[in-house]
Amino acid sequence: MSTERLIYLPLGGAGEIGMNAYVYGYGKPGKERLILVDLGVAFPDMDSTPGVDLIMPDMTWLQERAGQLEGIFITHAHEDHIGGVAHMYGKLNVPIYARAFTANIARRKMKEHGHPEEAVRTVSAWPEVTKLGPFSIGVVPISHSVPESGGLVIDTPAGRVLHSGDFKTDPTPIVGEPFDPAVWTELSKGGVQALMCDSTNVFSPNPGRSELELGPEITKLVQDAKGMVVATTFASNVARVKTLAEAGERAGRSVVLLGRAMQRMIEASVETGVLTDFPSVVSPEEATQMPRENVMLLVTGSQGERRAASAQLARGKYRGLQLKEGDLFLFSSKTIPGNEKGVISIMNQLSEKGVDIVDDSSGLYHVSGHANRPDLETLHDLVKPKMLIPMHGEHRHLREHSRLGISKGMASAVVVNGMMMDLTGDTPEVAEYVDTGRTYLDGSVKVGAMDGIVRDRIRMALNGHVVVTVILDEEDEPLGEPWCDIKGLAETGRSKDGLVETLEKDLNQFLTRSNKKTLRDDDKLEEGLRRVARQSANNEIGKKPEVTVVVSRMR
Repeated sequence: MSTERLIYLPLGGAGEIGMNAYVYGYGKPGKERLILVDLGVAFPDMDSTPGVDLIMPDMTWLQERAGQLEGIFITHAHEDHIGGVAHMYGKLNVPIYARAFTANIARRKMKEHGHPEEAVRTVSAWPEVTKLGPFSIGVVPISHSVPESGGLVIDTPAGRVLHSGDFKTDPTPIVGEPFDPAVWTELSKGGVQALMCDSTNVFSPNPGRSELELGPEITKLVQDAKGMVVATTFASNVARVKTLAEAGERAGRSVVLLGRAMQRMIEASVETGVLTDFPSVVSPEEATQMPRENVMLLVTGSQGERRAASAQLARGKYRGLQLKEGDLFLFSSKTIPGNEKGVISIMNQLSEKGVDIVDDSSGLYHVSGHANRPDLETLHDLVKPKMLIPMHGEHRHLREHSRLGISKGMASAVVVNGMMMDLTGDTPEVAEYVDTGRTYLDGSVKVGAMDGIVRDRIRMALNGHVVVTVILDEEDEPLGEPWCDIKGLAETGRSKDGLVETLEKDLNQFLTRSNKKTLRDDDKLEEGLRRVARQSANNEIGKKPEVTVVVSRMR
């Protein structure tokens, strides 16, 4: 038996939605040649990652094996699949392969970060293949909510692997290619060792609906509206943006694109030829001169993003445009779990202005970009893989999808980030476990999740902060009393004397009682002052703040 093996290792995206990064390898254990499929980001929240700009998979394992890495394949242009490419390129330094639309978006990101755009290589659709080490990789068109999405055919000496990417079985997606069952049947004729499959909508029991169904309903809604109409959706859902724009045009309205991401996606679609007949648009300045019943705004911010166009319109004026009572605001999108608070906040601000709000709860104005349970079964039945490995989902999605596969006679396993699987045999086997984590983009620097920076920020947010300053003379005697500065704490506590005064009195008592040994030792002095400040604050206001002690010595 050959000692070479085929491995699969998710570094992100397995056991979570977002931050996708999947490693495939073939060769002798530890010496495999590797490819990476997707390199995405997740977005922070104030509860668990305050102040963080982006969250990316920890690439340490791959960086240590950068010499074994042949290249990166990007399946489509959603941020959770492409958003980390430019941030991590400098550490991995290998070519990036993608279809034209996705490559266009990737090059824009590379340019923004000062990386060579030529590192991104455009590939054509299957049957064209790219040979990298022991792999032969082809991109198979598949429908999703962004143009030119692709599943991957990964041929290896151990057999064929199909990586679905994010997909739906839409025969009429408006923009991008339809799902073609014949192609997937043909791909699977010689046998498929493993199918890595999207799991996002495994709990949705009804077959998915087509993008084409939305046009008439959205058109009717826009035609019946009395004031200005505003619609928000994912900027990357070019088909939906087109449907919305055409609805506005049919209703005799001038269309305005608001938000950098919306304009960037439409530009990329036109540049790469995936969009040829988008309605003409007017500038925000032109729109301000038109009767509001003749205007339709297409805006970014469907997930409640604070700086996006939706939030700015909800707060007040944006680019000279303002919403008024009787206007209509359509959310042609689904709220991603975790974003509810931001979206509801915008809805309430709009409601206070008297704006009528329509969301996706009726099912008339949004369809998902992911395959529902019956659609997943459609792909299973076309491919008939030896093994089914669920990916792109939270743990509950992976587990349910794996159960579904096993019930249909496929070998399957719940594979989460850091589980390296050996796919060489008839069943998936755990080869080893790899430490995986997160990398935070915090301002302009990347920090590890275990570096303590975010943890300290959360502690300060929860408990407040005290700075204690002490000056000691040449004889190691206190020069005056210690003083405090407080942030994020109540100024008056139980004693009614003021928190700062109480802290300074207790800290001074500690200093006057301290022996020479303590006063000479910075570490002991800091530890003692920190303990007293925390205890004193707890007695006064019921909180133990974070404490920074500054000891200055006159030398």
